[in-house]
Amino acid sequence: MDNTEKDNVESRHRKEKKELQGRIQLLKKTATKGDKKKKKEVSDEIARLEQELEKKHSEELAQLEAIDTCTVNSELNDMVENLERIPSNFKEVPMRVTKAQKRRDKKAQHEKEREQEIKEQEKLNVYGARNLEIQKIKSILKEKNLMVYEIPTDGNCLYCAVDHQLTQIGDPALGLEKLRVLTSKILLENVDDYLPFMSHPETGGLLTEEQYKDYCNKVATTSAWGGEIELQALARVLKRRIQVIQAEGPFVTVGEEFPADKQLMLTYHRHMYGLGEHYNSVKPYEEPVEETS
Repeated sequence: MDNTEKDNVESRHRKEKKELQGRIQLLKKTATKGDKKKKKEVSDEIARLEQELEKKHSEELAQLEAIDTCTVNSELNDMVENLERIPSNFKEVPMRVTKAQKRRDKKAQHEKEREQEIKEQEKLNVYGARNLEIQKIKSILKEKNLMVYEIPTDGNCLYCAVDHQLTQIGDPALGLEKLRVLTSKILLENVDDYLPFMSHPETGGLLTEEQYKDYCNKVATTSAWGGEIELQALARVLKRRIQVIQAEGPFVTVGEEFPADKQLMLTYHRHMYGLGEHYNSVKPYEEPVEETS
């Protein structure tokens, strides 16, 4: 196994564990004092998140081991195939594979692997976590007479989803760039409220004030992905309650100090894309249009 690759994965795992702790602290804040039901829901959600992250990390480490094993097996298979091509009188007839034959063999192997990937992906599309998650979210939304409004996955999904929701409640859209700038400003003006929940992506330690300012600058000027910290800041700057619907666990609501009559609603997807977490918006439910042949 490539030690550098393993180190990178372990470093990311430390970062994700640190971020989960920050997320857990935010979840705990949503539990109103004295509300035993909400407190239990939050406790169950925290336990689920911890178990899910531990499972994910175990699977990724196992996958690294499997890739290493597959590489060794592939090399052994290549050696066996080359030996089988050697004629019995190899001492008199030296074996030489032409470049053209190597290209043909490589192409045939690639096509074989691709066919296997397609078969496996077809199974995942039906039974995989991504499909099960989206079907569960669609079912929840349909009960509310809503449906998913797809947002592109380019790092701006949280801000674009919030901007779309503003139009859904009758407010003017502010645009991606302005929402990012406003979010950054709130984070900078309320350091004590957010800094304790931020961690360095490489070391896993708490950010210094300088690193925190750099983080806020990236929020405003790049397509850096937004998470629960930015969600809290958006609710604060827009003075809007924001509810996040997810397939598993209780809905997450931030900005509960603001009125519920113009609440923004997002969907949170853990498995929608290869990079993982993603936010979509919602819109009024529409019956699917059947295609005519």
